[in-house]
Amino acid sequence: MEHKYSACIIGTGRIGFTLGFDKKREQPASHTMACLNNPHIRITCGCDRDPEALQKWKKFVDNHITQFSLNKKNKVKIFSDKQIDELFTTCNPDIVIIAVNENSHLETALKVISKKPKLVVLEKPVALNSKEGMKIVKAAKTNKVPVLVNHERRFAEDYKLAKKYIKKIGAVQKINASLFSGMRLYDPKAEESGGYSLLHDGTHLVDIVMYLLEALGDTKLKHPVITGLLKDENEKKVIRGFSANYSTKQCPDISILMSGRSRYFGFEVDVIGTEGKICIGNGHAEFFKRQESKLYTGFYSLQEDSSVKVPKKTGYFANMIQNGVDFLDGKEELRSTLETGMNALKVLEEIKEKIK
Repeated sequence: MEHKYSACIIGTGRIGFTLGFDKKREQPASHTMACLNNPHIRITCGCDRDPEALQKWKKFVDNHITQFSLNKKNKVKIFSDKQIDELFTTCNPDIVIIAVNENSHLETALKVISKKPKLVVLEKPVALNSKEGMKIVKAAKTNKVPVLVNHERRFAEDYKLAKKYIKKIGAVQKINASLFSGMRLYDPKAEESGGYSLLHDGTHLVDIVMYLLEALGDTKLKHPVITGLLKDENEKKVIRGFSANYSTKQCPDISILMSGRSRYFGFEVDVIGTEGKICIGNGHAEFFKRQESKLYTGFYSLQEDSSVKVPKKTGYFANMIQNGVDFLDGKEELRSTLETGMNALKVLEEIKEKIK
């Protein structure tokens, strides 16, 4: 099959490249691997500030082309982060993937968008803050460049199934969303780097709650009530835990709990309705419905819905890249946009201002 679209990877670190070698993760787990696995995309160039990482990336991609491509002479070109102008002059890629650190999103995105590629894929979060994010939004609108934001769970088959199943659980009474890690939730010293969990990991939790709320017609989370605020024992400006509580028109009780003092990584969302429940998170998805109780005469209980077939593979990264291809082919709208990404960023900023 002939490749339709050329692609460039800017940022050949973890999410851009090396997570594709993690044997425990569902693959593909990086932008490079997802593009190499998509028959409609041909990687033509890469860009990174680390020359050693860039050379390793080039060697791998060139070897892949030699093994699997019909045109074995199509080796990739590489550029430093200071050569984006030259990159576009030489390669002019259709799709540009921005997989750099959060503190480089603004500068890189503005440079790339000014070149007017057919599609930009931007790693989450959109930017360090909403002020920088709005500059990206404005540039994308001015240059008429579509941007897909990689909030990956929006593309995962298990979360897509959960969103559909919400209609079967009656009126939604409660959503519990939790994130557990050992990383500081907020550290004022990390403002310029974005290296704190509220932004780095919390963006996924907030975005997926908002994705599920779309099934109810709710699209905004505003005015959180903060409870359970926990500060670091030694550094009082460092936040280790909190719960942000919301109420919307369709769901009266939403709790977003984050802990930065756990000795494990956990990511879970429970959606509790009047007739059923959904429990979903990293590595599990369970669906329950109201049935006649096996325990008490005259009562109903929740029992796992055996009719639901949970997919063994979520396809989260492959589906994201395919969504970009389908969008360019005119078959589908982007499922994760600058608008949804900015909505999540604004929620995180409001939480941050409350807990600081």
